[in-house]
Amino acid sequence: MKTAALGMQHVLAMYAGAILVPLIVGGALGLTTEQLTYLVAIDIFMCGVATILQIVSNRFFGIGLPVVLGCTFTAVGPMIAIGGEFGISAIYGAIIVSGIFIMLISTVFGKLVRFFPPIVTGSVVTIIGLTLIPVAINDIAGGQGASDFGSSMNLFLGFGTLTFIIVMYRFSKGFIRSISIIIGLAAGTIIAAVFGKVDFSAVAEASYFHMPQVFYFGMPTFEVPAVITMCLVAMVSLVESTGVYFALGDITERELSEKDLAKGYRAEGLAVLLGGIFNAFQYTAFSQNVGLVQLTGVTKRRVVFVAGIFLVVFGLVPKIAAITTIIPTSVLGGAMLAMFGMVVSQGIKMLGKVITESPENSMIIACSIGMGLGVSVVPDLFSVLPAGMQILTNNGIVAGSVTAIVLNIVFNIRPFSSKRSSSQPARQLTEQEA
Repeated sequence: MKTAALGMQHVLAMYAGAILVPLIVGGALGLTTEQLTYLVAIDIFMCGVATILQIVSNRFFGIGLPVVLGCTFTAVGPMIAIGGEFGISAIYGAIIVSGIFIMLISTVFGKLVRFFPPIVTGSVVTIIGLTLIPVAINDIAGGQGASDFGSSMNLFLGFGTLTFIIVMYRFSKGFIRSISIIIGLAAGTIIAAVFGKVDFSAVAEASYFHMPQVFYFGMPTFEVPAVITMCLVAMVSLVESTGVYFALGDITERELSEKDLAKGYRAEGLAVLLGGIFNAFQYTAFSQNVGLVQLTGVTKRRVVFVAGIFLVVFGLVPKIAAITTIIPTSVLGGAMLAMFGMVVSQGIKMLGKVITESPENSMIIACSIGMGLGVSVVPDLFSVLPAGMQILTNNGIVAGSVTAIVLNIVFNIRPFSSKRSSSQPARQLTEQEA
């Protein structure tokens, strides 16, 4: 029972983010209500499958960390653009190829572990948390574009939920403390219902059973520009996932090897391939669940495995899945703020171990976090660049990550200054490669 409750907490933590992508993409492509219902349901189903693929670690795939996978927001813009130009079949053709592409490069990508020491991964995790916090703040206000955005009721529900979670976390212990997020979401939703802010129509209209279908939207087509674009998106997702893997590795006190990373990437690629076949999306590791692991202190894989099972069931039974959609956006935002903040906390913890090692490390942190946060705040900074390049430059997480990787190479791997001893980089690499 405890494991089920903890697993459900992981589901609730990522559910809103998981269903948002199909709603945005399906709406932009003008899908019918029936098609949109399928898109949301199959996405939830595949989130569960993708998560289980990572948890059930074997010699071929699965990183074996308490990681939850969901559809990546990085792919939203490209998918809409591809669908508008080539049709929805080209989206899934490109996703299928990108999944194969990820599996093919997984071993090579795993060998790049030497370029991800704590100074880089800590910066990446911090950037991830910082770039997600505005999402939580928007949700507290009611969600971007909401007619009642910033209303006193939304603020009351959002910050009230956050306050309730803090109080529960401060004054409770053991199991109750570990599920403080789910208790806070339930309490916030009940209070919102009292004020008439909960809409039950989605539950009433949802069907009782849904069966995944291969190529629901028709046979895939393969357009070269679409394939290249989605492969670039796949690379972005791998960078994001790498930060999540190392964050969870740090939380669980597990040293990740090149083989571990390769198996994680391979599982992600397999999930993307299946997503294309069943007309879902590209998948990546969800950082909000890292915050939940840090917040609860529960690092057992079986908890996330149960969360994956829940997602599969919800994907098969839309009526059940729709129950979680009644949580008001402002209530969810209050819980998200705590979880995203914990992601930042984890990044700072990782950086605290290396920031005092050298002045160069301070510069790496300053520039990478500054670039990541800056691009997130001013996304039009690189609007003059070609669309293909903007996939990389317009993403704050990627921009900050690339900055951290490059500066780490300049300062710590390839010393250009005669003042630096050649033995220092060697020692650092030996520690990371051990």
